[in-house]
Amino acid sequence: MAELTQLESKIGEVIGLAQAATGATEKIGAMIEDESVKAKLQQMHDDSVEIADRGEALVASETYAGKKTAILEQARETKGEVTEMMSTYLGDDADGLDGLEFLTMAEAGEVGHWKILATLNEQLGDSELKQLTDYAIPLEEQHFQVTLDSSLVLAGEIDANETA
Repeated sequence: MAELTQLESKIGEVIGLAQAATGATEKIGAMIEDESVKAKLQQMHDDSVEIADRGEALVASETYAGKKTAILEQARETKGEVTEMMSTYLGDDADGLDGLEFLTMAEAGEVGHWKILATLNEQLGDSELKQLTDYAIPLEEQHFQVTLDSSLVLAGEIDANETA
């Protein structure tokens, strides 16, 4: 397996995070009753599929020749780690608010990863990667805000005196 640079490893991570987000939005969407929130999660799911597809297309380009398999292995590893974290965080008694809280943390992490990748790319100036980061960062920032706002909506509907 090819050894990855910091930048190539980070590309794998963001692809894996986007792949994990597709599963997370599906699982958490099933925990939510609010149709407006469900619709937002569905849009986030669709965005995450597109981001992952664009990332996979990038690593299939000539720029990453010989590294595609290793980068995609990093993506699989990251997706697995996030999926395991989600499973641990969202135990059998988890509700929709728990799901959105997890997703808020995950989306904040995605924003950070994408911005780090963009900063690493400033050294290389890969124009295709810049197009991808320019596409993904605003969406990930939006996803973070949507999950936070949705969490607050659900929290506002809960009786604070009710037992957990």
